[in-house]
Amino acid sequence: MILLEVIGVHKRFGRLEVLKGVDLTVKAGEIIGITGENGSGKTTLLQIIVGLLPCDRGEVNVRANFGYCPQTPLIFDDLTMEENIAYFSAAYGLSWEEGMREGRALMERFRCSQFSKKLAAHLSGGTRQKLNLIISLLHKPDLLILDEPYQGFDYESYLDFWSLAEEFKESGKSVLVVSPMVYERQHFTAIYRLKGGKLVPE
Repeated sequence: MILLEVIGVHKRFGRLEVLKGVDLTVKAGEIIGITGENGSGKTTLLQIIVGLLPCDRGEVNVRANFGYCPQTPLIFDDLTMEENIAYFSAAYGLSWEEGMREGRALMERFRCSQFSKKLAAHLSGGTRQKLNLIISLLHKPDLLILDEPYQGFDYESYLDFWSLAEEFKESGKSVLVVSPMVYERQHFTAIYRLKGGKLVPE
């Protein structure tokens, strides 16, 4: 089953054509990696996929409930971790009980529950990134779309992330990971490089 289909996507900023006909298919039970140099258009492509940015030409079909983890955490600095989780749970249409149950389980999983009452403004970069990832998982998506998701993670958290990604894959869900450097290649179903405005298999 196809969860995401990108067909001939083009995007230009002024005279600079960043995406020149990008094609991508993500099927159920896959972990797909996209790599490329800084400025190659990776974040632009993800923003088009999740609907934050229109493409100039082409088509994007998302056929699954998705979670999006942006490169820069979209969290409220004046709220605690728990309050951020409660806010985004409500935005997803979850009850307070559902959201907090899932959020607390994810905080335990990513070893950050001790910071649950701490303001986001006072969290370390790695813990902010964990909160960013937790928020994208609250509604139990079938497709996880991640822009440099593990930057700032310590080694144990990095392993926790890949354990989660493998669980997604084994349960028929999928993960799309964008990173300037792709390590742990054994986890990926396929890896593509965004080069010259197009995705090239590695």
